[in-house]
Amino acid sequence: MKLIYIGAGFVGTCSAAVAADSGHDVLVYDIDQTKIDKLGSGDYNQIQSCLFEEGLADLLIRNKERIKFTFDYNLVESFLNDGDAVFMCLPTPEIAETGESNLSYYFTAAEKLAESLVKRNQGKQEKYIVIINKSTVPVDMVNKTEELLNKAGVNNFGVVSNPEFLVEGKAISGSLKPDRIVVGANSQKDFEVMRVVYQRFFSSPTVEYLEVSPEEAAAGKLLANFVLFNKLAVCFDVVGRTCETFDNVKFENVRKILTSDKRIGSWGLYDSLYAGGSCLIKDSRSLLHQLKSAGQKVDLVDEIYSANHRQLQTFLDRAEKEANFNWGDKVVTLLGTAFKRDTNDIRNSASIKIVKFLLEKKVKQINIFDPAALGWFKELFPESEVIKYYDNETVAIDKSDAIIIATDWPQFRELDKVLVVLGKKPLIMDGRRILSHQYKELGEIGYDIIAVGSPFLEGKKVGK
Repeated sequence: MKLIYIGAGFVGTCSAAVAADSGHDVLVYDIDQTKIDKLGSGDYNQIQSCLFEEGLADLLIRNKERIKFTFDYNLVESFLNDGDAVFMCLPTPEIAETGESNLSYYFTAAEKLAESLVKRNQGKQEKYIVIINKSTVPVDMVNKTEELLNKAGVNNFGVVSNPEFLVEGKAISGSLKPDRIVVGANSQKDFEVMRVVYQRFFSSPTVEYLEVSPEEAAAGKLLANFVLFNKLAVCFDVVGRTCETFDNVKFENVRKILTSDKRIGSWGLYDSLYAGGSCLIKDSRSLLHQLKSAGQKVDLVDEIYSANHRQLQTFLDRAEKEANFNWGDKVVTLLGTAFKRDTNDIRNSASIKIVKFLLEKKVKQINIFDPAALGWFKELFPESEVIKYYDNETVAIDKSDAIIIATDWPQFRELDKVLVVLGKKPLIMDGRRILSHQYKELGEIGYDIIAVGSPFLEGKKVGK
């Protein structure tokens, strides 16, 4: 099939790469020419610098004959003449903290697409085409899209909801071996088109291929992310807080007790300083806004959001409250700017809030290191007299008064090997429990440790 992807972000690019690998002829359009140039370069390092996702660069390079990235909208219009489907992969960020989705990017792209669709086949619009909402959108978005296209005079089309359930860091592996494909449509014709798009998965015995209404598909995406967000918040705000409160209650052991119950499962039972990323917060807030607008009670949804913010603030406040640490005029090292490991995505990263917190506390210097996400982070916080960037964690922590571990990069597990030979003993604030295997040993050599899911550990001082 001939498939067009509008938007070369995380969702659009990863989905397009898998479509090309499935044998389809794919065109990806975006207004960001720098991004387009990197993704279409065929160069591994350039692709990685744009979207750090394991397997993506390999997939794009391997299928370069079937996928093209463009900044030229004329190519999109040409492709539409015999195109089979258009995937809408636009950002839908939250407006301020209202929960309402900013649909301006979507509607701008949809209006431009509508103008082009009307001109297909010299205005005859002979070929049937399906418009697919891949973006996370409100439950009734299919109806709004249909209204927009009808008003513009578009004929011979269908609109489908096909939400993305990708996990950043595992997007390609998860897309090549998905647990489910969800397609929401109002006509059998649209279902048939989508079965061809996803033929490799439709006929697979290991993939649950779900055909539902467009509203069910959109609602399912929002609800899935809320349920996941809820599980994380419960772990942070109840399980982790319990382990921080009582001595001799180790988080890892409590976790084993809980996860051995198959009804509870293991996902989300990892304590952390904050749940960030592009989906869980935004989608839960969108669900809250839509329910509230419909007159429903939203106390539980709102509290999950509050619990996440409370988790990070509680973690940062423990420095002063428990370790008597005065932030003013201190050198603080921040390890990790990506919202989690294996990605360079900094959307809703805890580190953004941490840097703002440290600046408000008037620290002397903030040393920052991340193995993949510094490029995007520097755009938010340029290097200055206070903010310094480093090429590795060892140099970044030298002469620091405090170390905050904000991202769970595997290499940070080896940080104890540097700490044992460090002359100065900075306060360790482990927001990921990544050094939990060495808390006791680090305490024995003099480190004070604040970790999510643990009571304050005061290190042994010289002569005691």
